[in-house]
Amino acid sequence: MKNFIVRTITGVFFVAAIVVSFLNPLAMVFLFALVTGLTIWEFCGLVNERPYVQVNQFISTVAGMYLFLAMAGHCSGRTPDTVFIPYLITIVYLLIAELYLKAKDPINNWAYTMLPQLYIALPFSMLNVLAFPQAGSYSFVYPLSVFVFLWMNDTGAYLCGSLLGRHKLFPRVSPGKSWEGSIGGGVLVVGVAILIWWLLGKTQQHSDLGVIEWAGLGLTVVVFGTWGDLVESLLKRTLGIKDSGNILPGHGGMLDRFDSSLLAIPAAVVYLFTISLM
Repeated sequence: MKNFIVRTITGVFFVAAIVVSFLNPLAMVFLFALVTGLTIWEFCGLVNERPYVQVNQFISTVAGMYLFLAMAGHCSGRTPDTVFIPYLITIVYLLIAELYLKAKDPINNWAYTMLPQLYIALPFSMLNVLAFPQAGSYSFVYPLSVFVFLWMNDTGAYLCGSLLGRHKLFPRVSPGKSWEGSIGGGVLVVGVAILIWWLLGKTQQHSDLGVIEWAGLGLTVVVFGTWGDLVESLLKRTLGIKDSGNILPGHGGMLDRFDSSLLAIPAAVVYLFTISLM
């Protein structure tokens, strides 16, 4: 009972912090730059426990945070394209450094150093593409919708899975997930997507998406969010851990809370760019 209360309180503050941050562009940039840094720091700490792995935790974390901030400046039109040069120099440095560190397995170090940039920093930085659809303009609609879809998918999957779950979705990686739960989560998200489309029309908020496109965005987030969850489950199974950390009482670590979004965010960006070209 105590763990349930702690988990509930943490969850409420977690959701509230994300929702409130999206109401102001500076708050959003600050919060998710911090989230990016904490997630990369956590990831590097985990992989550094593996044999023959020595990732520069500090430089990797700073580089990932810088990429997020650079993307925010670029997408908002506040910085020139040259803002990415320090990040590129840092990546080159992390590759060259292995020539002088005399590690037993430098390939391991290269792989684990680049993975958090690809797996964590780049997806989080794509939030800025959703939040700043045009230079100088900010909209919380798309980035917040992605997280709402993820939360609703988790809720629907848990409820339907608990009541109807019979067929395992991916037992090798996550034996608790079922096809019934995933379908239930998807149906709930489609309903929420239609509701968002209706609310935007009622409040006269600008949106380039029709009801079908909104439903498609919801399903895209559901599919890739589920894969994101499974990817992190495979990561934890490989590392032999139950939670990625304990920074969020009752919820584990940063990767545990943002695993779904790491694939859902870039998938949403690709989806929106694709339908804009059709």
